[in-house]
Amino acid sequence: MYKKILIFLLFVLITSPVFSAGSSGGSSGGDAKPVTQYEIALKMINKAKKFEKKNKTDKAQKHYKKAIGHLLKHNKKFPADADTLNYLGFTHRKVGDYENAEIYYSMGLELDPKHVGINEYMGELFVVTNRIDKAKERLAVLKDCNCKEYKELKLVIEGKKESKY
Repeated sequence: MYKKILIFLLFVLITSPVFSAGSSGGSSGGDAKPVTQYEIALKMINKAKKFEKKNKTDKAQKHYKKAIGHLLKHNKKFPADADTLNYLGFTHRKVGDYENAEIYYSMGLELDPKHVGINEYMGELFVVTNRIDKAKERLAVLKDCNCKEYKELKLVIEGKKESKY
């Protein structure tokens, strides 16, 4: 019970307006479908990944940080969404903020303990932070998923694949 209260309080603190970026308003006019903050964040993440492949780390970091702002706005409007929390964990991890990454992953797992993405990424976070036993716990959750996330995390744990995180 104490853990759930602590996670909830951290969630409220982290998603407060103090941590949120400013509004990005604007209207394209016409009948264009509005784009959600979540969709904008996913575009930023995909751009960041492309920059990483080209070894343009600074540009990638800027896009991950922008994605965080959009994800926080989306999370404020639509709280308790495991996918949003997964990406909040992912982007924080990509910018080196492992503490907040773990908080977001933990909140996501409270909502969906078998979330494939969160379990893989949190396992990789545990490898990077030298907590292999905890990474193996995440791997065990994925054991029966018959998914690429299980295989990826297993390779990272075995040291056959380097985690980029």
